[in-house]
Amino acid sequence: MEYNRPETFLEGTVLYIDKPLTWTSFDVVNKIRKSLRHNLGIQKIKVGHAGTLDPLATGLVIICTGKATKQIMQYQDMDKAYTAQVRLGATTPSFDLETEVDLTFPWEHVTPEKIEQALTQLSGDQEQMPPLYSAKSVDGKRAYAMARKGKTVILKPQHVHISQLKLLSAELPDLTLQVDCSKGTYIRSLARDLGSMLDSGAHLTGLRRTRIGPYHVDQAISVENFINNLKPL
Repeated sequence: MEYNRPETFLEGTVLYIDKPLTWTSFDVVNKIRKSLRHNLGIQKIKVGHAGTLDPLATGLVIICTGKATKQIMQYQDMDKAYTAQVRLGATTPSFDLETEVDLTFPWEHVTPEKIEQALTQLSGDQEQMPPLYSAKSVDGKRAYAMARKGKTVILKPQHVHISQLKLLSAELPDLTLQVDCSKGTYIRSLARDLGSMLDSGAHLTGLRRTRIGPYHVDQAISVENFINNLKPL
């Protein structure tokens, strides 16, 4: 890709970015847009991402610029793959590390056999309840914004498909999972459901998106490297 031609980005590019921890997907979009403006003098350009990734997750985010933003829905509809770290024995309101532990549970009774049984039950077609701390829209407002204010949030379960759910390692109470799933799947909810099925509790302690459709995080570059390659003619 020619990083020194404004026309390249205006005509439309698809960027594979490895999102850093604590950044939102919108942070990536804004940083790239500002860099195009500052480094290449592009004052007005469309930039969008093809699927939100939580701030406490890292990994592949697809960014479209210019005319390529018309392809965003195409990428959003693709299946995804993740590597997830899950801790048994405790829950949090957000189902991850954004909020503090609210309840603790025994986990010593959990065996590898019970984990495999639960993973089998959680595979395939599922009706999954999204987290209260999510970007779901409720009466025109984001669910996470209402939840953070202590307001009651009523969400509806949504249909998702888990095509692969594999235990990569288990050093109890910590598990590492490989998850291949349809769009709209919340890995935080999957962690919550796994804890419940194991007669315990669980929350997500780490998440990395490794694939969107045929595109792998190995193809991605950091935001910093992208910016460093933006050199005007």
